[in-house]
Amino acid sequence: MHTIFNDCSCVPMCKQLFILVEISIVTNRRNLFVGFNGRVDIVQRGYFYFKEEPKLNDHTFKVLEFGLIKETIASFALTTTGKENVLALEPSTNIKQIEAWLDELSEAVEIMNKSTSVPVHGLEGMDLLLRSLNKGVPLRPDQLSNLGGFLDNCGKMRRFMKDKEWIAPRVSSYIFSIEELPALEEEIIRCIRNGGVDDYASKELLKVRKQISIQEDRLKEKVFQMVRSSKLTSFLQENVVSQRDGRYVIPVKKEYRNKIKGAVLDTSASGATLFIEPEEIALHQEQLTYVKAEEEAEVQKILLYLTGLVEQNEQQIRLAVETMVHYDVLFAKAKYSRTINGKKPKVNQSHYIQLVDARHPLLGSQAVPLTFELGKPENALVITGPNTGGKTVTIKTVGLLTLMAQTGLHLPVAEGSSISVFQNILVDIGDGQSIMENLSTFSSRIVNIIEILKETNDRSLVLLDELGSGTDPGEGMGLATAILEQLYAKGATLLATTHYSEIKEFADQHEGFINGSMEFDLESLTPTYRLNIGKGGESQAFAIALKLGIHPKIIERAHEITYKEGKSYSEDEGDSAVIRERKKQIIVNRHQQRARKTIGVKSKVPTFKQGDNVAISPANVFGIVYKGPDEQGNYIVQVKGEKATYNHKRLKLHIAANELYPDDYDFDIIFESAENRKNKNILSRKHVDGLSILHEE
Repeated sequence: MHTIFNDCSCVPMCKQLFILVEISIVTNRRNLFVGFNGRVDIVQRGYFYFKEEPKLNDHTFKVLEFGLIKETIASFALTTTGKENVLALEPSTNIKQIEAWLDELSEAVEIMNKSTSVPVHGLEGMDLLLRSLNKGVPLRPDQLSNLGGFLDNCGKMRRFMKDKEWIAPRVSSYIFSIEELPALEEEIIRCIRNGGVDDYASKELLKVRKQISIQEDRLKEKVFQMVRSSKLTSFLQENVVSQRDGRYVIPVKKEYRNKIKGAVLDTSASGATLFIEPEEIALHQEQLTYVKAEEEAEVQKILLYLTGLVEQNEQQIRLAVETMVHYDVLFAKAKYSRTINGKKPKVNQSHYIQLVDARHPLLGSQAVPLTFELGKPENALVITGPNTGGKTVTIKTVGLLTLMAQTGLHLPVAEGSSISVFQNILVDIGDGQSIMENLSTFSSRIVNIIEILKETNDRSLVLLDELGSGTDPGEGMGLATAILEQLYAKGATLLATTHYSEIKEFADQHEGFINGSMEFDLESLTPTYRLNIGKGGESQAFAIALKLGIHPKIIERAHEITYKEGKSYSEDEGDSAVIRERKKQIIVNRHQQRARKTIGVKSKVPTFKQGDNVAISPANVFGIVYKGPDEQGNYIVQVKGEKATYNHKRLKLHIAANELYPDDYDFDIIFESAENRKNKNILSRKHVDGLSILHEE
């Protein structure tokens, strides 16, 4: 339990303190404190203050796609306010606060493991209701009805949490901040029913409504007597009674207007009928209007009474609403944790990162698990590897998981993972080219690097992708090395990717740096997306070229030009078995490469079936698919009786074949000529010399 200041004489000084909320409740009913989401609400006479924390870089959130994580979590929230609060989540730099959030989330997950249905309901419209208080205007019946439902749901949550105290003592204790308001709830139930004020809300209202009922019956009886009267029958257009603006009228023929005394309230479209309120009816109508005014005054009196009760309990209601919203946010995070099989990481402030089987949360099951350790003793990792080998995804995973942990979220990692808390997470990933400012790729990245150099301190995590690229390789390498030196000297934790072999050598030779490489399978000539720590990646270009059949002498000459040293890539020329094995492997590799290319083409080609009606661009004509696709993704399509070949990129499905034809439809009727169909029928029964079928494709 942390220190709490109650009626504190040193409140101004307390504002400067950096105090963490780990408490859930202090159960002194007269001085109630509840801490949520890194802040504490002031309740009645209590005071609690936090020092403002620095916000992390918005550019970092965008590049690491932290917003997508929050949007996913928000989709699990049940209330509008809960969704808004999730989208407003911000990382903290206070390790005590982060640990409290993570512990709280772990308890919420335990609750959901026991019961997935959490009664977080009834919050819709509560914000508007609270904003309507103390304005001198009574609450509407529907607002009071919503409040009654909310108080009922608070009771359900209290009963739900009753047996969760052992598995989630902190989370279950939040419910005790919601004060029971049975008197208010009972009055709302008694007075409000079916969206309106009930007859029995007060004796006066019951009496007035009975009078209204009597007056309405008398009025109806009087009107119908007039309509059925033989004296008036000849003057009426028809023997019916209707209402205009809530007043009873009878339809009178225009020419008999002067025969009936009363006010004309409406006319028919043709003007032949006048809707008149007779004088004798008007008297009864006025009496009814007067009684209804008394009813409205009594209804307003009851609503003002109920509104007063609500305002008397405003603070308790506000606290109950915030508590329920917090539950909604908390269980939304717990649901997300369950979907990613999240685990609570350990957190530290010593720049130590250890990820065990970590996965990028946006890649899900497709992500290759990442396991590595940084910070004991090295604080800078330089990653090399082929393009599309997973270098960028690796550093993005580290950055995104750090953001998630500092926001109090579980991570898609295995047990034993640890994350360091950073004040800044600074990234330079992608070219960030600005057309508006007419900056080149290299220039725009340097502008970003300048900002990173300014903001970096010994509590910064810096992620750099292909540092120094986009310019002369020699100068880019030198600049990248100098930038890494400066960032490391400022105490940052660094993860950088590069293609420069000189930077690999720099990392090998400088204390605090360590090399890593993305694994590449030379047998299948594909990346495995696995990170190997402790050794820079060897150049794969020569090995790949050798595998694909380039003569070893050419590879040896290329190595000599590149590294200014000789290296043998030749195997024993006298060993015929080795030569045969190499040639065999070359053939296999070439076959596999062609197969992969073919599969890659086919996997991107949309599937059309015979008989599909397709639109062909750019002419926007329609045809029927006959055959395909081939290895290049081409289809044979019949247009206006003629067959032609079109690439799949020019085709768009208009109507599927199964919507146009029955399952047993004979497509020869469309694609074969009448003569071919006739000959085909003959040949199916017997052989005829000289008879053949010519197909046009």
